[in-house]
Amino acid sequence: MNIITAQLGHILHNCIRFNIKCSWSRSHFTYYPTSLGTGKRMNMFNAINNAMDLALDEDKSALLFGEDVGFGGVFRCSVNLRDKYGSQRVFNTPLCEQGIAGFAIGVANTGATAIAEIQFADYIFPSFDQIVNEAAKYRYRSGGLFDCGSLTFRVPCGAVGHGALYHSQSPEAYFAHTPGLRVVVPRGPIKAKGLILACIRDPNPCIVFEPKTLYRAAVEDVPTEYYTSPLGKADILRHGKDVTLIGWGTQVHVLLEVAETANLKLNIDCEVIDLVSILPWDTDAICTSAKKTGRVIIAHEAPLTQGFGSELASYIQEKCFLHLEAPVKRVTGWDTPFPHVFEPFYMPDKHRCLSAINDIVNF
Repeated sequence: MNIITAQLGHILHNCIRFNIKCSWSRSHFTYYPTSLGTGKRMNMFNAINNAMDLALDEDKSALLFGEDVGFGGVFRCSVNLRDKYGSQRVFNTPLCEQGIAGFAIGVANTGATAIAEIQFADYIFPSFDQIVNEAAKYRYRSGGLFDCGSLTFRVPCGAVGHGALYHSQSPEAYFAHTPGLRVVVPRGPIKAKGLILACIRDPNPCIVFEPKTLYRAAVEDVPTEYYTSPLGKADILRHGKDVTLIGWGTQVHVLLEVAETANLKLNIDCEVIDLVSILPWDTDAICTSAKKTGRVIIAHEAPLTQGFGSELASYIQEKCFLHLEAPVKRVTGWDTPFPHVFEPFYMPDKHRCLSAINDIVNF
């Protein structure tokens, strides 16, 4: 409770300090769409549905399965796909994440394509052993005779405004510690479609963590054709010279708003990078930006200790030390279980991020 009380005071202080209107709505971000010219207007779950539709149509061996997937899924990402491709290719599984992962590994090892949904990221942990000890290592333990390269897990993750302990977690750092996996996080519909199709084609088992609050909030003009987004490549969404801001998923939109506010109210020019790919991650783009600005802030929803921001901070310190004007800062969730009614105080929102910018510039 002391952490929550202190954080409330901190937020109010910064609202007054930077003359920002303080909002207590459950949505902690403003969505910034990506533009790639013409396309069909889709929200993120429509774009994901479109990606899986194209994958199932192109690859006759592809199977789509998970809890409630046959009915369209909790978030409607697979709606109408069972009707189009039949119950032999799109189907529900028992409520058993370990079983979903084990079955997916078996499907992939036969050479077929497995697209498996874990209904919430919070429930991926029963399947952790299967993913980390089997899927990621199959190629290595068999000397290349077998692999799970045609395996993709789709995993709704992150804060949604009312998810609390078991429906709001961001577990990407757990899997980033596992050689053999690919881990990505889209920031919106265009990226979600491209990343899913790239993962399905990738020769390694992949996990796509999909920020669930973006399923309906994120709307863009999405190209209708089959396309892929590169894995291991970050996106520079805003160029700047004073501070580098790094995030992924929903947090990218928080940082874009913060960058605008910092420029308007503090005359600080921020560069904003969407990391996109957690494993592997784009070391070149991050180090180039860090050397240019000399100041780096990393923001993510997961707790501070051993969050993926720790890896970024360590690498930047090692490779860019002589270029830094201040220590790398992290703005993250707290080292507590994810709260319910106290979620606004837990999130690395624009007020905390703006305060970090002010602090790092005046270090």
